[in-house]
Amino acid sequence: MGLAMAPGVWAQSPAPAKSSIYTCTDAQGRRLTSDRPIRECIDREQRELSSSGTTKRVLPPSYTAEERARLDAEKREAEQQQARLDEERRRDRVLIMRYPNRDAHDKARADALAQVDEVIDTVNKRLGELDKERQAIHTELEFYKGDPSQAPAWLRRKIADQEQQVGQQRRFLDERQQEKQRINQRFDEELGRLRALWSSPAARN
Repeated sequence: MGLAMAPGVWAQSPAPAKSSIYTCTDAQGRRLTSDRPIRECIDREQRELSSSGTTKRVLPPSYTAEERARLDAEKREAEQQQARLDEERRRDRVLIMRYPNRDAHDKARADALAQVDEVIDTVNKRLGELDKERQAIHTELEFYKGDPSQAPAWLRRKIADQEQQVGQQRRFLDERQQEKQRINQRFDEELGRLRALWSSPAARN
């Protein structure tokens, strides 16, 4: 690979024992031996052998600072990828434990939507009450020929307050409808994943 030696690596290496033999296979497939670490094998493992031929230790590859930084970055990326895979498997296990079959998932969806529908019903009832109030205000305005500018201050405040409440309730109603859409979207995404998990016995382990 033609890798450069990090400055001072060889100079700082302790003098090898005379009884040691270093051996490796270089990039060209040649088997090399020496009485000291082999420069041609700086990019690969080397074995230090005793005089009897047994392995005393394995020397890891030596790299420049730039090469080490690249290898460290690759290692971090691999670790992050593995962590993502582990987290995905953990979520899958939790998901299939919570919803072991389609009926359980359908029921959970229905329950979640029912809770929002209860709130929507309450909002609609409040809007009905506000509509009756609006009709009452309209009746009072008839005395002023339906012109709010001719009405007294207290009645104008009542009109403004009523309009504000209606606006708030309608915005709240729109938010709940959007919440139902988000709930359905979430359950649809879960269902797509669960179909694969339900059909895979290995996913249950």
